[in-house]
Amino acid sequence: MTLWLGLAGSVIAVLAAYAGYLLYKLYRQTTRHKAFMARAELHQAEKIKERNTNIMGSVFIIAEAGKQDQCDMSEISIRLYKLMEVLQGEQQVDFASQYPAMNELYLVVKDMHRGDARKALQKKERMKQDLLRMKAEARLGDDIKRELDVILTLKT
Repeated sequence: MTLWLGLAGSVIAVLAAYAGYLLYKLYRQTTRHKAFMARAELHQAEKIKERNTNIMGSVFIIAEAGKQDQCDMSEISIRLYKLMEVLQGEQQVDFASQYPAMNELYLVVKDMHRGDARKALQKKERMKQDLLRMKAEARLGDDIKRELDVILTLKT
């Protein structure tokens, strides 16, 4: 009987040691996984920052062109809206609330035909769209210039 109890105790001790070994391996794996996730998050944050920096570089170039009247206000509104809507993280922009004049102009011109689609329109329809665009640009031009100044202050 003591032989059986000794054998059973030995089996239990071996199983307990193996369970302890498995728990130790699980602990090491969890620790490595947490370290990996932290590195991945840091890497992702760096990539987001780099991407945002590139986008903002383009935004500043377009804003400067708008200040110098090198581009139509409608074109500036479209380009800035599209660029700023993809900013991520801390630099995310609520375009409608931060730049209401550009947003309003964007809403006016966003569905207008461009390029070959515009050429395919009848002359009367093209003139109607041009008139609508020019009226909106004239009405919002000064406000958009002020908003471009605000954007350019972010450059520092």
